[in-house]
Amino acid sequence: MQLELLNDQGQATAKVDAPDTVFARDYNEALVHQIVVAYQANARQGTRAQLDRGEVKHSTKKPFRQKGTGRARAGMTSSPLWRGGGRIFPNRPDENFAHKVNKKMYRAGMAAILSQLARDGRLAVVDGIALEAPKTKLLAAKFKAMGFESVMVIADTIDENLHLASRNLANALVVEPRYVDPLSLIFYKKVLVTKAAIEQLKEMFA
Repeated sequence: MQLELLNDQGQATAKVDAPDTVFARDYNEALVHQIVVAYQANARQGTRAQLDRGEVKHSTKKPFRQKGTGRARAGMTSSPLWRGGGRIFPNRPDENFAHKVNKKMYRAGMAAILSQLARDGRLAVVDGIALEAPKTKLLAAKFKAMGFESVMVIADTIDENLHLASRNLANALVVEPRYVDPLSLIFYKKVLVTKAAIEQLKEMFA
Protein backbone atom coordinates (compact mmCIF):
# COMPACT_ATOMS: atom_id res chain seq x y z
CA MET A 1 0.00 0.00 0.00
CA GLN A 2 1.30 3.45 -0.91
CA LEU A 3 0.28 6.60 0.90
CA GLU A 4 0.66 10.21 -0.19
CA LEU A 5 3.50 12.24 1.32
CA LEU A 6 2.39 15.82 1.93
CA ASN A 7 4.52 18.94 2.14
CA ASP A 8 3.92 22.03 4.29
CA GLN A 9 1.30 23.29 1.80
CA GLY A 10 -0.70 20.06 1.94
CA GLN A 11 0.35 19.01 -1.57
CA ALA A 12 1.28 15.43 -2.41
CA THR A 13 4.93 15.31 -3.44
CA ALA A 14 5.67 11.58 -3.37
CA LYS A 15 4.44 8.15 -2.35
CA VAL A 16 5.41 6.26 0.80
CA ASP A 17 5.25 2.49 1.16
CA ALA A 18 3.06 1.33 4.04
CA PRO A 19 2.42 -2.22 5.29
CA ASP A 20 -0.63 -3.87 3.75
CA THR A 21 -1.40 -5.61 7.05
CA VAL A 22 -2.34 -2.23 8.56
CA PHE A 23 -3.30 0.04 5.65
CA ALA A 24 -4.79 -2.36 3.07
CA ARG A 25 -7.17 -4.58 4.98
CA ASP A 26 -10.81 -5.22 4.16
CA TYR A 27 -13.33 -3.07 6.00
CA ASN A 28 -15.32 -5.00 8.62
CA GLU A 29 -18.23 -2.76 9.57
CA ALA A 30 -19.52 -5.03 12.35
CA LEU A 31 -16.10 -5.27 13.98
CA VAL A 32 -15.47 -1.52 13.75
CA HIS A 33 -18.88 -0.84 15.28
CA GLN A 34 -18.11 -3.23 18.12
CA ILE A 35 -14.79 -1.66 19.08
CA VAL A 36 -16.20 1.89 18.84
CA VAL A 37 -19.13 0.99 21.12
CA ALA A 38 -16.75 -0.77 23.52
CA TYR A 39 -14.45 2.26 23.61
CA GLN A 40 -17.34 4.58 24.45
CA ALA A 41 -18.77 2.19 27.03
CA ASN A 42 -15.43 1.73 28.79
CA ALA A 43 -15.11 5.52 29.08
CA ARG A 44 -18.34 5.80 31.10
CA GLN A 45 -17.80 6.58 34.77
CA GLY A 46 -21.13 5.35 36.14
CA THR A 47 -21.50 8.14 38.69
CA ARG A 48 -25.28 8.47 38.45
CA ALA A 49 -27.50 7.25 41.30
CA GLN A 50 -31.25 6.91 41.76
CA LEU A 51 -33.47 6.06 44.73
CA ASP A 52 -35.62 3.00 45.19
CA ARG A 53 -38.95 3.01 47.04
CA GLY A 54 -37.27 2.57 50.40
CA GLU A 55 -34.93 5.54 49.92
CA VAL A 56 -37.24 8.28 48.64
CA LYS A 57 -38.67 10.77 51.13
CA HIS A 58 -42.27 9.79 51.77
CA SER A 59 -44.94 9.24 54.40
CA THR A 60 -45.87 5.75 55.52
CA LYS A 61 -49.49 6.80 55.85
CA LYS A 62 -51.94 5.08 53.52
CA PRO A 63 -52.95 7.68 50.89
CA PHE A 64 -56.65 6.76 50.95
CA ARG A 65 -58.85 3.99 52.24
CA GLN A 66 -58.61 0.53 50.77
CA LYS A 67 -62.14 0.18 49.38
CA GLY A 68 -64.92 2.35 48.09
CA THR A 69 -63.00 5.04 46.21
CA GLY A 70 -63.01 3.41 42.80
CA ARG A 71 -59.24 3.79 42.58
CA ALA A 72 -56.56 1.14 42.60
CA ARG A 73 -55.29 0.02 46.01
CA ALA A 74 -52.33 2.01 47.32
CA GLY A 75 -50.27 1.46 50.44
CA MET A 76 -47.86 4.41 50.37
CA THR A 77 -46.74 7.21 48.05
CA SER A 78 -43.28 5.75 47.52
CA SER A 79 -44.66 3.23 45.06
CA PRO A 80 -42.77 3.23 41.73
CA LEU A 81 -46.15 3.62 40.03
CA TRP A 82 -46.65 7.02 41.62
CA ARG A 83 -45.09 10.30 40.59
CA GLY A 84 -42.30 11.04 43.07
CA GLY A 85 -41.99 7.38 43.99
CA GLY A 86 -38.86 5.24 43.85
CA ARG A 87 -37.42 3.53 40.83
CA ILE A 88 -37.94 -0.20 40.39
CA PHE A 89 -34.38 -0.85 39.16
CA PRO A 90 -32.43 2.28 40.15
CA ASN A 91 -29.05 3.15 38.66
CA ARG A 92 -26.14 2.77 41.08
CA PRO A 93 -22.70 4.44 41.19
CA ASP A 94 -20.98 1.07 41.07
CA GLU A 95 -22.71 0.09 37.81
CA ASN A 96 -20.29 -1.57 35.39
CA PHE A 97 -20.53 -0.55 31.73
CA ALA A 98 -17.32 -2.26 30.59
CA HIS A 99 -17.23 -4.17 27.32
CA LYS A 100 -14.53 -6.74 26.70
CA VAL A 101 -12.81 -6.81 23.32
CA ASN A 102 -10.11 -9.35 22.54
CA LYS A 103 -6.70 -7.95 21.57
CA LYS A 104 -6.80 -9.70 18.21
CA MET A 105 -10.21 -8.20 17.43
CA TYR A 106 -9.09 -4.72 18.51
CA ARG A 107 -5.98 -4.84 16.32
CA ALA A 108 -8.02 -6.03 13.35
CA GLY A 109 -10.64 -3.33 13.89
CA MET A 110 -8.06 -0.55 14.15
CA ALA A 111 -6.31 -1.78 11.01
CA ALA A 112 -9.67 -1.85 9.20
CA ILE A 113 -10.30 1.79 10.15
CA LEU A 114 -6.83 2.91 9.03
CA SER A 115 -7.23 1.00 5.77
CA GLN A 116 -10.59 2.58 5.02
CA LEU A 117 -9.21 6.04 5.79
CA ALA A 118 -6.40 5.39 3.31
CA ARG A 119 -8.85 4.26 0.63
CA ASP A 120 -11.04 7.34 1.18
CA GLY A 121 -8.07 9.69 0.90
CA ARG A 122 -8.43 10.85 4.49
CA LEU A 123 -5.03 9.51 5.60
CA ALA A 124 -1.67 10.87 4.52
CA VAL A 125 1.97 10.90 5.60
CA VAL A 126 4.18 13.83 6.61
CA ASP A 127 7.88 13.95 7.39
CA GLY A 128 7.12 15.53 10.75
CA ILE A 129 5.43 18.38 12.58
CA ALA A 130 7.92 20.82 14.09
CA LEU A 131 7.35 24.23 15.66
CA GLU A 132 9.82 26.92 16.54
CA ALA A 133 7.89 27.97 19.66
CA PRO A 134 5.02 26.62 21.78
CA LYS A 135 2.43 28.85 20.09
CA THR A 136 -1.06 27.69 19.20
CA LYS A 137 -1.17 30.37 16.48
CA LEU A 138 1.80 28.80 14.71
CA LEU A 139 0.28 25.32 14.63
CA ALA A 140 -3.12 26.67 13.56
CA ALA A 141 -1.46 28.58 10.72
CA LYS A 142 0.40 25.43 9.64
CA PHE A 143 -2.80 23.41 9.46
CA LYS A 144 -4.57 26.26 7.63
CA ALA A 145 -1.77 26.43 5.06
CA MET A 146 -2.16 22.70 4.48
CA GLY A 147 -5.93 23.15 4.05
CA PHE A 148 -7.06 21.18 7.09
CA GLU A 149 -9.95 22.29 9.29
CA SER A 150 -10.23 19.05 11.27
CA VAL A 151 -7.07 16.99 11.62
CA MET A 152 -5.55 14.28 13.78
CA VAL A 153 -1.77 13.94 13.85
CA ILE A 154 -0.13 10.65 14.84
CA ALA A 155 3.47 11.58 15.63
CA ASP A 156 6.23 9.20 16.66
CA THR A 157 7.43 11.71 19.27
CA ILE A 158 5.80 14.86 20.61
CA ASP A 159 8.09 17.58 21.92
CA GLU A 160 7.03 20.25 24.38
CA ASN A 161 6.42 22.88 21.71
CA LEU A 162 4.03 20.65 19.79
CA HIS A 163 2.26 19.49 22.93
CA LEU A 164 1.65 22.98 24.27
CA ALA A 165 0.63 24.37 20.88
CA SER A 166 -1.90 21.63 20.10
CA ARG A 167 -3.72 21.20 23.40
CA ASN A 168 -5.91 24.29 22.91
CA LEU A 169 -6.98 23.63 19.32
CA ALA A 170 -10.60 22.51 19.21
CA ASN A 171 -10.44 20.79 15.80
CA ALA A 172 -7.00 19.21 16.09
CA LEU A 173 -5.51 16.34 18.04
CA VAL A 174 -1.86 15.35 18.27
CA VAL A 175 -1.10 11.96 19.82
CA GLU A 176 1.54 9.27 19.86
CA PRO A 177 0.67 5.90 18.25
CA ARG A 178 0.07 4.25 21.63
CA TYR A 179 -2.76 6.72 22.36
CA VAL A 180 -4.62 6.27 19.06
CA ASP A 181 -8.28 5.37 19.59
CA PRO A 182 -10.97 4.31 17.10
CA LEU A 183 -13.35 7.16 17.91
CA SER A 184 -10.82 9.88 17.11
CA LEU A 185 -9.78 8.19 13.86
CA ILE A 186 -13.39 8.29 12.67
CA PHE A 187 -14.19 11.74 14.05
CA TYR A 188 -11.45 13.85 12.43
CA LYS A 189 -11.73 14.53 8.71
CA LYS A 190 -8.00 14.12 8.02
CA VAL A 191 -5.37 11.91 9.67
CA LEU A 192 -1.67 12.68 9.30
CA VAL A 193 0.92 10.07 10.19
CA THR A 194 4.64 10.78 10.46
CA LYS A 195 7.01 8.41 8.67
CA ALA A 196 8.47 7.06 11.89
CA ALA A 197 4.99 6.47 13.34
CA ILE A 198 4.12 4.07 10.52
CA GLU A 199 6.49 1.44 11.91
CA GLN A 200 5.02 1.86 15.39
CA LEU A 201 1.49 1.40 14.03
CA LYS A 202 2.70 -1.73 12.24
CA GLU A 203 4.00 -3.21 15.50
CA MET A 204 0.74 -2.40 17.28
CA PHE A 205 -1.92 -3.43 14.73
CA ALA A 206 -0.31 -5.75 12.17
